Amino acid sequence: MTKIAVIDDWQGVAVIDDWQGVARGSTDWSVLEARAEVTFFDDALADEDDAAGRLADFDVIMTMRERTPFPASLIARLPKLRMLSITGSRNPSIDLRALEARGIVATKTSFGEGADTAAAELALGLMLAAARHMPAGDANMRKGGFQGGIPLGFVLRGRTIGLIGLGKLGTAMATYCKALGMRVLAWSPNLTEERAQSAGVEFAAKDDLLAGSDVVSIHMVLAPSTRGMIGRRELERMKPGAILVNTSRGPLIDEAAMVELAAAGKIVPALDVYDREPLPADHPLRHVQNAVLLPHLGFCVRENFSAFYQQSVENVLAFLDGAPIRLLEADK
Repeated sequence: MTKIAVIDDWQGVAVIDDWQGVARGSTDWSVLEARAEVTFFDDALADEDDAAGRLADFDVIMTMRERTPFPASLIARLPKLRMLSITGSRNPSIDLRALEARGIVATKTSFGEGADTAAAELALGLMLAAARHMPAGDANMRKGGFQGGIPLGFVLRGRTIGLIGLGKLGTAMATYCKALGMRVLAWSPNLTEERAQSAGVEFAAKDDLLAGSDVVSIHMVLAPSTRGMIGRRELERMKPGAILVNTSRGPLIDEAAMVELAAAGKIVPALDVYDREPLPADHPLRHVQNAVLLPHLGFCVRENFSAFYQQSVENVLAFLDGAPIRLLEADK
């Protein structure tokens, strides 16, 4: 266990990116607040300059997933930073080597018990919402209308879904879709036919999956090798009117090409993630009539936030006592 000096001369804790305003109610902060001033930020930090200016006086920063990147350039502009707490077990948007070079402690948390498939459940919801035009129906009801102007949906039973990625989330989505009576295809760069069969789904080549699926759902980790893996070519291979579900990461898809094809009615995006978050108010996706758009809610459930913040508080208290826990270190 890493031992450091007990911290007593410090400025406080910043809890950033609390976009839903739920951090304070997700755990008991009283023990930490008895020892430090805790400041909650419920708005998005606009850019690196904004982050550097607003966080410069804090010794400890609690992050929420990848909402605010911490590259080496930002870390260098936070002279008082002694500890960075992340939620989850990894965060590729944080330069861990730059933290280590400064002697800044980084810690992690686990997800809530039973909540590690929350994003797959949301993917199922997005598929259902797009197939049955639920957002349009809800909007009609709220403005005093009823069925007028709502397009006809389609039954999912007997339809085909293609999963891009068959890890924990993709496998969970496969289970849900098989329960609906759907045919399930799967592909990923490293997926084998044997692995697909063991999950009870059919292995398909990428192009065949795209061309043959009524719904395509993405369940991949964003990495240099996967960025833009669904480009214009892949989007144009999809069935006319097919639903494209993405609860993973926005940059997996060529966003400009997706917007163009969706605006022409060729595909139906059902999205929880975007290239830039929060999605800018004037972003063209907001004007695509057939799109279903959610504000990155995939992991945002009570179970996860309770675990995230409870463990984050524990991590900070242990750090203040000179014996940090749940350390996150750069790969050697």
